Amino acid sequence: IVNATVPSSSMEKTIMTDDRVIGLRLAYRNSDPLRGDIIIFKFPDDESILYIKRVIGLPGDTVEIHDGGVYLNGELMNEPYITVETEGNFGPYTVPEGHYFMLGDNRNNSADSRYWKNTYLDRKKVVGKAVLRYWPSIKKLNE
Repeated sequence: IVNATVPSSSMEKTIMTDDRVIGLRLAYRNSDPLRGDIIIFKFPDDESILYIKRVIGLPGDTVEIHDGGVYLNGELMNEPYITVETEGNFGPYTVPEGHYFMLGDNRNNSADSRYWKNTYLDRKKVVGKAVLRYWPSIKKLNE
């Protein structure tokens, strides 16, 4: 397992600041992350830092952000975990093979793929799948 404390509000309302979560390191041993998975990974611009975000774009996908929403391959994504419209216009981003496009659930306050120097997360930098918030209360993640 990997034990992580969430230091920022980038995943609110799904995961709150200072929540503690457990991730499974072996979750992707025989499979790859899926769109919508919340994962723990080494930050592409500084691998000494662990980040937690949601997988939005898979290899080969095109991601655009405009008109308050995220568009995946030209279609508006259904994201029930998002509580406010996403501000700004970003993209298009075409996700390279072996990489992912990551966004926080609190889109208007998240340092994610839109802002990183190294835009895409390399599959090799995935540490684990976040499965459980255990503090301050128990909550299953990635449902």
